[in-house]
Amino acid sequence: MGYSVGQVAGFAGVTVRTLHHYDEIGLLAPGERSHAGHRRYGDADLDRLQQILFYRELGFPLDEVAALLDDPEADPRAHLRRQHELLTARIEKLQKMAAAVEHAMEARTMGINLTPEEKFEVFGDKDPEEHAEEAERRWGGTETYAESQRRTAGYTKDDWKRMQAEVASWGERYDALMADGERPDGARAMDMAEEHRQHITRWFYTCTYEIHRGLGEMYVADERFKAFYDSMRPGLAEHLRDAITANAARHPGEA
Repeated sequence: MGYSVGQVAGFAGVTVRTLHHYDEIGLLAPGERSHAGHRRYGDADLDRLQQILFYRELGFPLDEVAALLDDPEADPRAHLRRQHELLTARIEKLQKMAAAVEHAMEARTMGINLTPEEKFEVFGDKDPEEHAEEAERRWGGTETYAESQRRTAGYTKDDWKRMQAEVASWGERYDALMADGERPDGARAMDMAEEHRQHITRWFYTCTYEIHRGLGEMYVADERFKAFYDSMRPGLAEHLRDAITANAARHPGEA
């Protein structure tokens, strides 16, 4: 006796109303009826419904679907080949769209939720994406990295500019103390190192003294970071590294 309209709707993931509509317009008339006059669908009807849904998924209007399926010259295998080609093209397009969305998600996660104009305005000739990639390479997967991503994801252009203003002010004052001949283990230098640590904690993640010491070593070992700090004043990277070490020593036992 075939399948009821409710059973077919469940198989195909469509509504009973949709199947009634297909019957009314002659697109999918059930091959059988029960003694009570109820629609009953056979295997051939299910095959046709599958073809209909394939074409509908690909965006074909119902009248075109009907014309394609009712073409007496059409080979059922030709329908499948055509649908396969169309679906493959759709998949490629969707993959490209997914890649674009993933890129946007990555940029958002890295906190680079700025327009291109704002990026140039805020970061100047520095590439924030390069820095983010380096950070992910070094610390991706750690809770510290995750915390940084959560915070920066919501930063606006004004937030980034305020952060940069703090860095610029700090750099000018560190330059001044080096010009005055302050030793790395002097009080002023250690206070500046502590301000540096608190800046990281405030804007990015909880920077412990242990983490800060590791950063200090990286500022000297990594040429890009060394160039950044030495651009404020030649030798500043090594001076800061030593000040960070001295400052951490002032806080024994503190995480």
